[in-house]
Amino acid sequence: MVELLRLDASPTRYLHELLAAMCRHAHAGRAVVMRPGEQKRVEILAAYPPLGSAGAGLDWIAGALDAARQTVVSGETAIVPENPCENPTSGQPQDQLVLIPLKNAKTVRAVAAFRVQISSPRELALCRERLELTPLLLDHYELRVTLGQRHGAMDRLRLVLDVLAGVNRSERFKSMCMALCNELATRLRCQRVSLGFLEGRYVRLQAISHTDTVGRQMKLTQDIEAAMEECLDQDVEVIYPAAQNAPYASRATAQLAVEHGPAAVLSLPLRHNGDVFAVLTLERPRAHPFGALHEIEIIRLIGDFCAPRLFEMQAHDRWAGAHAAEWARRHLSSLLGPEHTWMKAAACAAFILALFLTFAKGDYRIDAPFIFEAPLQQAVVAPFGTFLKSVDVDPGDEVEGGKDILGLLDTTDLRLKVAALKAEQLGHLKQMSAAMRDGRTAEAQIAQALSEKSGAEIRLLEQHISQGTLMAPITGRVVSEDLKRQIGAPVETGKILFEIARIEELRAELYVPEESITPVSVGQPGELASVSHPDQRIRFQVERIHPIAEVVNSQNVFKVRARLLEQHAWMRPGMEGIAKISAGKKHYLWMAFHRLTNWLRMTLWL
Repeated sequence: MVELLRLDASPTRYLHELLAAMCRHAHAGRAVVMRPGEQKRVEILAAYPPLGSAGAGLDWIAGALDAARQTVVSGETAIVPENPCENPTSGQPQDQLVLIPLKNAKTVRAVAAFRVQISSPRELALCRERLELTPLLLDHYELRVTLGQRHGAMDRLRLVLDVLAGVNRSERFKSMCMALCNELATRLRCQRVSLGFLEGRYVRLQAISHTDTVGRQMKLTQDIEAAMEECLDQDVEVIYPAAQNAPYASRATAQLAVEHGPAAVLSLPLRHNGDVFAVLTLERPRAHPFGALHEIEIIRLIGDFCAPRLFEMQAHDRWAGAHAAEWARRHLSSLLGPEHTWMKAAACAAFILALFLTFAKGDYRIDAPFIFEAPLQQAVVAPFGTFLKSVDVDPGDEVEGGKDILGLLDTTDLRLKVAALKAEQLGHLKQMSAAMRDGRTAEAQIAQALSEKSGAEIRLLEQHISQGTLMAPITGRVVSEDLKRQIGAPVETGKILFEIARIEELRAELYVPEESITPVSVGQPGELASVSHPDQRIRFQVERIHPIAEVVNSQNVFKVRARLLEQHAWMRPGMEGIAKISAGKKHYLWMAFHRLTNWLRMTLWL
């Protein structure tokens, strides 16, 4: 058991060794670690003794499968007799299945099944106690593996930090490149480490480990740069010797390894903001190839951590002319290059639009609501207070002035008053005749005056009676509401009963806002569209501007009368719409912002 606690092996081998040790410790004949699945499927992770090629020893596993499923559900150790028909109190050894759940937190991930021969309950309890050490030993192994992985990660991180510390001591670009190459060569046991940077379309070698100067004409320098360009063009890590199904080409890398080796070569790109700007190439004896994942991961981390610092130092460690040229190249490439096409197209469109709005002119038109009005419209009012007797016309009927009857007012009361006044007048005349016969001149004159008064009242009432027949004052069309539903209703003196208008030649009354009245003048043309016929544009001309503002819908407006240059049969007084008055040519930019400018001037008092 002590050796098992110190065993450093793969998980599969450890499971086999664990089952063997537990079988010896608990005197079990067979053991298996299995993961039950659905539909009676089972995955055997380890078995002791190992299963034969002919499937020997699988019969007892099949019998333990149902019990293993119950153990997965319950999460508790289970003991099941392999042959339930045997008598447990006979004292003879019996085959028992001891099933131990292997848990991960609170979830059962597998079941360890042991086949043991038990002859007494005490022996069974002792065997169970020993076998329940299995999950503890397995947890101990997993903990050792996790700790080992963490120690390895800490060692790799410590190596990365040591390299970074050595590189960051340098304050100039070339010394930093040399420090990086020397640190990698020393700590990773490399024969040669090279660093090259992208200049234009080619890679230029900047530093080689333990080498003060780099000869541009040397065959070694050219081969290293070719291998770096091969890595940069593919934008992938290139390893030589390459795997059989490697997804990259390594011809230049192989030439470098063969002609200047034999060596194992690793080239990896260094990126800044996703773009490759440098390549790092490592060479060492072929007996130690770059195959370990943790070693490649260390080199990647070092490259990723050093890349921003190298890029910054390369950009700043230049003379002023190189800085200016790089600034111009970067801005011109971003402006003329193929990237951000839609953004550039939008910027060009915005620039062209700004030029157009600044210098181009268009028709400046002032919007104003309008209403159609008749040039001649006359109202028929009630001449006296009475009742509406009849209505002879409907809204929209055409009538002829002085001939057509619009309606009748009730004159019964007036006729009765006339009869009473005539009787009273006759009495006054008789009194006057008697007074004159008797020579009473004063009384005769009084009676004559009273008779003349009654006659005047009679004539007034007869005039009202004649006005009870409502005649059309002008030739036109009835534009008032329907009064037939008000027949018999009382009407007051002066109440408008009918309105007659001539609609053959209508005009428009525009309500121009106060802030837009200044450019409007008499004679200006324009167009209007009614709500009922928005598809038809009617031309008009400004005829008159009312000099005093009025408040309409809580807004100061000026009434502008417009003469319509077109007349249509569908036009009626009272129709509304929108009119646009042409106020000359203005710059589009002025038209877009003049309202805002005026508002700012008024608000800020500019």
